[in-house]
Amino acid sequence: MASEREQAIFEAAIKLGALYHQWVGTPVSPSTASTLESAIQESVSLQPFVSDIRVSLDRSQMTENIFGYSELKGTMFTVEIITRVGGSCCHARLQRKGDYPLMEIVSCYEES
Repeated sequence: MASEREQAIFEAAIKLGALYHQWVGTPVSPSTASTLESAIQESVSLQPFVSDIRVSLDRSQMTENIFGYSELKGTMFTVEIITRVGGSCCHARLQRKGDYPLMEIVSCYEES
């Protein structure tokens, strides 16, 4: 059986992976980006064990196609998520590293 710490790490990782694959390709423009950020945050925050989530999209990568919007790319994401299982917390992140959208564990800690 997994420890609370291991489960908090798993929950953070699975939520970042699902978020990435669910939202990539979504039509977005600089004028709709804040609405999309909020929608992603609110959607993911409904899931079990999510303590906090912050989503930011890089508007500088949003170049319009002939229809006036761009598609959300993984490199546009900066996401910070904190999951909590029992007293164990995991802070994980999705952000651009060079030309790659990297997911990583930032820290794990105990909360009372």
